[in-house]
Amino acid sequence: MSINTLKEIERAVSQLSSEELANFRTWFAEFDAAMWDKQFEADVKTGRLDALAKKALQHLHQGNCTDL
Repeated sequence: MSINTLKEIERAVSQLSSEELANFRTWFAEFDAAMWDKQFEADVKTGRLDALAKKALQHLHQGNCTDL
């Protein structure tokens, strides 16, 4: 995305009505969550989180965790 495109988006968002801004905020939160989920799933598939999982399991087995 170019800086010009980002500026256009910023300008458009700043001109939204209160209702439109609320709708945009809801849409963006859902969009952002979906993108995060997609990245997380890709990281799991490629093994990028394996070291963290291993460390968490070590802490659990050592009794260094508390129940939520």
